[in-house]
This record gives sequence, structure tokens and C-alpha cells, in this order.
Amino acid sequence: MSSELAQSQGHDYGTALTKSLLYFEAQRSGKLPPNQRVQWRGDSALKDGGEAGIDLAGGYYDAGDNVKFGFPMAFTISMLSWSVVEFKDKLQSKNELPNALAAIRWGTDYLIKAHPLPDVLYGEVGDGDSDHSCWQRPEDMTTPRTVYKIDDQHPGADLAGETAAAFAAASVAFAPTDSNYSAQLLTHAEQLYGFARSHPGQYQNSIPVAGKFYSSSGYQDELLWAAAWLHRATGNKVYLDYLGHSGDSGGVRTQFSWDDKYVGAQVLVAKLVLEGQVEDAGPWAQYKSNAVEFMCRCIQQATTNFKKTPGGLLWFQPWNNLHYTSNAVFVAAVYATYLISHDYVEVPCYRGTQAPDELLVFAQSQVDYILGANPNNMSYMVGYGSKYPTQVHHRGASIVSIKNDSTPVSCSQGYDVWYKKNASDPNVLDGAVVGGPNAQDNYLDIRSNFEMAEPATINTAPLVGLLANFGN
Repeated sequence: MSSELAQSQGHDYGTALTKSLLYFEAQRSGKLPPNQRVQWRGDSALKDGGEAGIDLAGGYYDAGDNVKFGFPMAFTISMLSWSVVEFKDKLQSKNELPNALAAIRWGTDYLIKAHPLPDVLYGEVGDGDSDHSCWQRPEDMTTPRTVYKIDDQHPGADLAGETAAAFAAASVAFAPTDSNYSAQLLTHAEQLYGFARSHPGQYQNSIPVAGKFYSSSGYQDELLWAAAWLHRATGNKVYLDYLGHSGDSGGVRTQFSWDDKYVGAQVLVAKLVLEGQVEDAGPWAQYKSNAVEFMCRCIQQATTNFKKTPGGLLWFQPWNNLHYTSNAVFVAAVYATYLISHDYVEVPCYRGTQAPDELLVFAQSQVDYILGANPNNMSYMVGYGSKYPTQVHHRGASIVSIKNDSTPVSCSQGYDVWYKKNASDPNVLDGAVVGGPNAQDNYLDIRSNFEMAEPATINTAPLVGLLANFGN
């Protein structure tokens, strides 16, 4: 069996891939381009940054609200870029590479604006509290668009490090097709990495309003993650030296997520070990063994395994579980492709040696679950399959399109008329992956159920690469 596993459960991965990239167009903030395919959306937040005398229009809304949170946005771009870097040929064969690169570029163009000086990075536009008190379309929202930044007096090594990783990964993704843009992205990555290294600290101490929604647990993982991507982008030994002498490879992690990037760094370093760029000893062996143990826990072959639902879904936590599942599955598939491409035939786990294909079989089973091979026979990707969530916790999807009714929807009117309406969304949010079912495989399709029913860009981003890989 090769990495090009046969389609299973009758899933059309190509259609799901197309929809996953459409989703990012639905999440766009700013002035929409002429080739915008999601037609129910309109221009929004065109004056973002105005209060600070800077143009911060563009970028992505993170989930079902209208705030631009820089930390998860950067991770979204990192994962979209990693999808392109590893599965470029698969995306090209399905004619989706231009759309994938466009999704990345919509984010990186914004991040370039948000990084006007080497030691200045704007990390949020809008305020979560005021935004969440209203239910409005992004096109006519009336909530404050306050801007927040980190700088040399107000550091945030995690935010700067993650954004450096996003720029570096995107630089690798664009290198074959747009060398000038790739070089521009790399400059921003190097500057932000230097800023993060010289200004330690967690970003929510500088941007407290972000901490209520995306509080970072630390910044060492982002520094390693950024260094790993900068080494991949440049081959510069200085980044390898940092990885080798950091003294912290993360240990065995319980998740790979918007907050915890250790596994991503471990897998990227493991690739260097497999290629013989670094020896399989000392800190390099530790990175690799930590990555392998994470994989073994995913496929239930370790002494302590990740929980699974009765229906077979990897289970991490009640709120937005599919984010954690999709990211774990992505690194498992990527690591398997590394092993196969370098003729490695074993994944050493406590319960026995596994073939790399076992990681791919596992990854495909999880993707299939998300697409409908589950006890509910329900796709958790909106718009895919015959049964999917119809009451998504998402402002734009749940309110009539401004193209169909331009009458402004007020803050409270949105809640009274649309949020509480027990009816399907008027706009289908194609490609959105919701938080997903609970630990017993149950899903409540109701708009107020934000733990299960809210989609996010960090959920769909890793699936772009997975769907490309598994499609015919």
C-alpha cells in the first residue's frame, strides 16, 4: 500500500478539498477581490487600523465572530503553508494549488501590513467582549475595531514566533512560483524571529484582551517551530544550532494545536534525522523519539494512548475537538510520508513495530469520520455530503446575505431575529469544519452550541493537505 490510499467509504476527497478552500474565502475580511467565489459575502472592515494610522484591512476572521486574532490566524497560515509544502503536487493535480496559495496569500498580505517595523507586530483587531455581545454580519458590524500590538516595550515571543513560522513556511510554499514574494516573506520571518528571541514573554501580558480567547501557555514551542521552518526555508545553520542547544525539545506532547507547536517542530526535526542532516543521537534523537511517541499514542500503540470515542474519533477535549484531531492527523500523515520517501519501514511503538502505512490508514480513518463515516452518518464539514450541520455558530452564515437584503442588522436584532431562529443558515458555509461531536459521538445541531457548532480556520487548514493527499 502506498501513500496514495484508495478512496474509502465512498468519500469524494476532491470535492471536500474544493470546499475546504472555499471556506477561507468566506472568512475573508477587507475588500474582496474580483475573483471572489463565495458570493454571499461582501466587503467588510475596510477601515481597520485607521485609529492607529495604519492600514490593517484584510486577513481572516478566526471563527464565527468578527475579530481578527493574530495568534490563531498565523497558525492557520502555517498549516495551510505546510499543506502546500508537503502536498504541492497533489494539490496541483487537482487544480487546487492556485486556490491554496491564494488562501495563504490572503493571510500573509495582511500579516505583512501588521508587521510595519522589525519590532512591531499588530496582534488583534476588534475586541472579543464587545464583538461577542453582538450578532452582526461582518459587512455592517458596528462594534469597535480597536487595534492591539506587541513591541519592544510590550513583548510577545509566542505571537512573534508563530508569525515568524507562518512567514517562513509560506516562503517555502511560494518559492517555486513567486521567488520575489517568497523572499519578502522570509525577511519578515527573520525579523520576527529575532524580535521573539530578544524579547521573551507571553503575548497576552501585552494584549490582555486576546488572553480571554487565545491565551498562550508559553513561547518556547513557537521559538522552536519558527527555527525549524526558518531552517527549512534557508538551510542556515544558526537555526539548527538553536534547535540543538535549546535544551527543550518539548517532551511527549498531549496535543498539536494553535497553542502547542512542539509536535510540529519535532516532526520537522525528525525529517532532518531521516535525511541524515543531523545524527540520530543526542537532542536530535530526542526530538524524533518524542514525535514517534505522539504518533504511537494516536494509533493506540503506546503505553498511554489518546482517547477515542466509541465511533473511533480521536478525542482531546469538549471544545472544538476537531481542531486537535485534524492537526494530530496531519502530522501523522506527514511523518508517514517522510518515512516512506526515505525507505524507512518501521514506526517503533511500545505495543509493537508499525508500518508507516498504519499512520496513513489511521489518518484516513479520521478524515473519513469527519466526512461522515461516523455513528451519526453526518459530515462535520459544512456543505459536504447529504447530512451536515445546518445551524452553524457563525454570524455571517446565519444572517441573510447583505447581497439579498442590505438593511443593516443591529447588534441586538441579530441575536433576536437570526441567532435564536430555529432554522437552517441562509448561507451555506462550504468547507467549514465545526467543533464536532462530544466524547460519545453525539452532536447537537443548534446555533447556540458553540463548543460543537462553531467552525474555525484552524480546523480546516490541516485538512487541506490531508484531502489533497488522500484524493485520487
